[in-house]
Amino acid sequence: MKRFLLDIWQVFGAEVRRVFSDRMVPLVFFVATVIYPVVFCAIYNTEYMHNLPVAVVDESHSADSKRFVHKLDALPEVDVDYKCNTMAEAEYLMRNHDVHAIFYLPVDYGTRLAELQTARVGVFCDMSSFYFYKNAVTGGSNLLIDEMQTIELQRYEMSGMSGQQAGEMVKPVIYDDVKLYNPSGGFGSFFVPALLMLVLHQTLFFGIGILYGAAKENRKELYHMPAHLRGNSTHRVIFGRALCYVLIYIPVCGFVLWLVPWLFHLPQLGTLYDLVMFLLPFILAATFLGMFFGTFFIRQKVSGVLCCLFFSVILFFLSGIVWPQSNMPKFWLWFSYLFPTTPGIQGYVRINSMGAHLSEVRSEYIALWIQAGAYFVLTCLATYWKNYRRHIQVQMLRRVRQLQTVRLEKK
Repeated sequence: MKRFLLDIWQVFGAEVRRVFSDRMVPLVFFVATVIYPVVFCAIYNTEYMHNLPVAVVDESHSADSKRFVHKLDALPEVDVDYKCNTMAEAEYLMRNHDVHAIFYLPVDYGTRLAELQTARVGVFCDMSSFYFYKNAVTGGSNLLIDEMQTIELQRYEMSGMSGQQAGEMVKPVIYDDVKLYNPSGGFGSFFVPALLMLVLHQTLFFGIGILYGAAKENRKELYHMPAHLRGNSTHRVIFGRALCYVLIYIPVCGFVLWLVPWLFHLPQLGTLYDLVMFLLPFILAATFLGMFFGTFFIRQKVSGVLCCLFFSVILFFLSGIVWPQSNMPKFWLWFSYLFPTTPGIQGYVRINSMGAHLSEVRSEYIALWIQAGAYFVLTCLATYWKNYRRHIQVQMLRRVRQLQTVRLEKK
């Protein structure tokens, strides 16, 4: 046991020196993990888009349409910047991106309401951004509900009902709209926690890829075993190198997943114990995944960059945050669980944003441990295979040299 720990310590020390001797790796491990979370949180810290510029085309010019426009301008979601006489004027403003939505009230709007008929309101949205559509439709829908209640109340009062009776007819059921875990309905509280986990995974994967690529460029492959550890000690080398990355990422995780959410007032409902215990298999799985890719697939430094860029968007969409997992095709759902980001993001969001305990994210927690174990075994096999091939090549070269020496002696 003592020899086992000493071997791991020696490999750990060599890996720490290798990490800090490369200029790019500390930039990825420490600088990128500081800059990216802070920039993302600063961009989305407003949480919600207010006062979307819209245009109104009121062809009715009735008391009802004027009341509608006045209420529309009072909404927090939109801001009536232009009142146009024709649709052509409003379309010109939208093409120039001066407005992002048009509300159209036809000529017969007031007349149809006066005749107790159904009136229509047209909403035209700029779909270049989903939030333009969301603000226009959400604000317009809320206003239409309020306007319908106002119109119904007027009609009941005109029929002879008292104000109280009319109010009970208009609102037979009063409901409270409570948004759990994201009271403001903000984009930052929804989007940023998942992004923080992806930043941790990708910087760790990228940094390990740089180390392996640089070593192979210098013909010092990291799968080469130290002389005193050759034989059946592959797992000791893998453990020692993984320990280096895990210990480096302990303070990094504390900054990214604890301090940054606190600074930018993101949801923090989980306990520190649950968070630490959940992050341990996540970091191990991401580490062994990076080491496996580095051993088998990465040949140059640029290979790590390409892998990181290629997987970043894919992993975010496969995580189940952008698109629900229940609506994913089965193949892509199972494929997503090849990567630690899927159970990692799902579990972290439930713990930190929804206050779940470790027992309530049991499936994600077990999945991360399975991934960590599987990628550890694959990394050991890949390392053993690379060393075996190298051993065979060395033996063949020795035989060739011996044959050449024998031939020269005979001559």
